[in-house]
Amino acid sequence: MGQENPKQHQIFQESSPPKRSLRQAIEVISSLISYSLPIKVFAVKWQLIRNKLEELNSSLIAIEDCDSSQNPILSGMVSAVLASASDCYDLARRCVDLSYSGKLLMQSDLDVMVAKFDRHVKNLSGICTAGILSQGFAIVVSRPGVNACKDDMRFYVRDLLTRMKIGDLEMKRQALVNLYDVVVEDEKYVKIIVEVGDLVNILVSLLDSMEMELQQDAVKVVAVISGFDSYKSILIGAGIIGPLIRVLESRSEISKEGAARSLQKLTQNSDNAWSVSAYGGVTALLKICASVDSTAELISPACGVLRNLVGVDEIKRFMIEEGAVSTFIKLARSKDEGVQISSIEFLQNIASGDESVRQSVVKEGGIRALVRVFDPKIACSSKSREMALRAIENLCFSSASYISVLMSYGFMDQLLFFLRNGDVLVQELALKAAFRLSGTSEETKKAMGDAGFMSEFVKFLDAKSFEVREMAAVALNSLVSVPKNRKIFVQDDRNVGFLLQLLDQEETNSVKCVQVTSLPQMTTP
Repeated sequence: MGQENPKQHQIFQESSPPKRSLRQAIEVISSLISYSLPIKVFAVKWQLIRNKLEELNSSLIAIEDCDSSQNPILSGMVSAVLASASDCYDLARRCVDLSYSGKLLMQSDLDVMVAKFDRHVKNLSGICTAGILSQGFAIVVSRPGVNACKDDMRFYVRDLLTRMKIGDLEMKRQALVNLYDVVVEDEKYVKIIVEVGDLVNILVSLLDSMEMELQQDAVKVVAVISGFDSYKSILIGAGIIGPLIRVLESRSEISKEGAARSLQKLTQNSDNAWSVSAYGGVTALLKICASVDSTAELISPACGVLRNLVGVDEIKRFMIEEGAVSTFIKLARSKDEGVQISSIEFLQNIASGDESVRQSVVKEGGIRALVRVFDPKIACSSKSREMALRAIENLCFSSASYISVLMSYGFMDQLLFFLRNGDVLVQELALKAAFRLSGTSEETKKAMGDAGFMSEFVKFLDAKSFEVREMAAVALNSLVSVPKNRKIFVQDDRNVGFLLQLLDQEETNSVKCVQVTSLPQMTTP
């Protein structure tokens, strides 16, 4: 009994060429059933395997007259069956010889084998149900034209679904590529995908594929679908969160980037936050953000997911305990715009309304990092500077001590620079920030007067925008309320001259004069 079955060995040897016939598969399965009968160990497991083999053999015999070499899906199916049979024969031999290394491992291997043969039976049933054997399924259905009707589009998607379910590796991959192409170009296909039964489930299952290319292509399609609010609940209902988290821990950077983008879209609704946390997603995402090996394309959406989750207090506390604050302060110094913006938004969100976290951000060097991004001498995009200034306002302007820290880092000079030289958006934000600062402590007002803000506010009194003129007038009014600043103001003849010039402009008396005359009398103490 311990000797290898010569006939069995011969059949496997003969089945090695690419064109394998159904007859060969039937003979291999029949021989395997016979070979497994005398096995005494794991009797229940082997009986389950034989039941599946009998079922599979009946299906193969039913379609024996088909030429598998002329049908790529059937040919791929035969190859898969023979590969599984070869693996099963090896397990049978070890059970006959009692040469397996451990009972638990062998039990697990036998369970896997039962599942494999069960999948082959279902796939063969799917081939027959889809009419593949009678409709010349080797012919690929052409993609419908731009103005195609919905029925044609649906038929095309169903064809792709069938190939993804029961095609060989290359056929599945090509079906995913074609599916991605249509959903990117025409969103009507996205609706059809969620309407066609089982397609979303197939995509979710492919996220766990051991074949890297299949996983990557499935993630790309999922990333598109997850961008549609109407279909997010369908993806969630199909159990997509867990597989996406597992993809984050895979070895494919492309897959991880797509998974992170999908999760970022799906977690825009905080209802899904706990699902991400339950599958270990917060830990996985923090690990990505902290790793020096992670790419900017991966870190940016990972930051976005975590930013979406900080609204849940328990998750926020966990992030803080795991060192998220220091991690994101480091990321705020990144040279990549996307990473900079996402990390700054995260810091702003996690500290919002929480003084203890705000203190942690300051203590860890968050203010210095934000001021550095805002620094005109540092090469940063306008968008990054905009986000940094917003974060500085939200984190620091409510505290006199934090404002003092800001000033010690040269923030006043930076703000004045952009008030004079920034592009329209940054200049407007700088004015709003200066306006807010002018309403804080007297020490801050004195610092602004010394730095030269009053002359800039005077210039904005002649702006076209009423809002800008009003902010400039109120800010100037606040600064000159300090005696020291009034002295500085009147020492510059241009300031007073410009105010008088505005008062003389008859066409603006109704607005500008009201604003200008609201300033306190410019007398030195």
